[in-house]
Amino acid sequence: MKYEDLTLKDNTELNRFELEVEGSTAFIEYKRSGDWLFLIHTEVPGAIEGKGVASAIVQKTLQYAKDNNYRIVPICPYVQSFLKKHPEWNEIVVPNAERFTDKS
Repeated sequence: MKYEDLTLKDNTELNRFELEVEGSTAFIEYKRSGDWLFLIHTEVPGAIEGKGVASAIVQKTLQYAKDNNYRIVPICPYVQSFLKKHPEWNEIVVPNAERFTDKS
């Protein structure tokens, strides 16, 4: 499946970005604060796990943030992992964003 053809939906009522894939909804929960987006949790339903959906929704969310002049705070461990593998997105990460993550 070509995820680049799918549209990211900003569900403002539930504070999450959604991606419909094969009848299931993957999402990233977020909180907006000014021009910052705190990316809190990524979830992919079991029916579509292991198909690259998490990576696709993170990439689409980061592109949304960049296109709309948001800076991101990656609280979600999956988003943090994605950013380590794709440092080209670091330009939109809030400086010292790690201060917001749980270190316990």
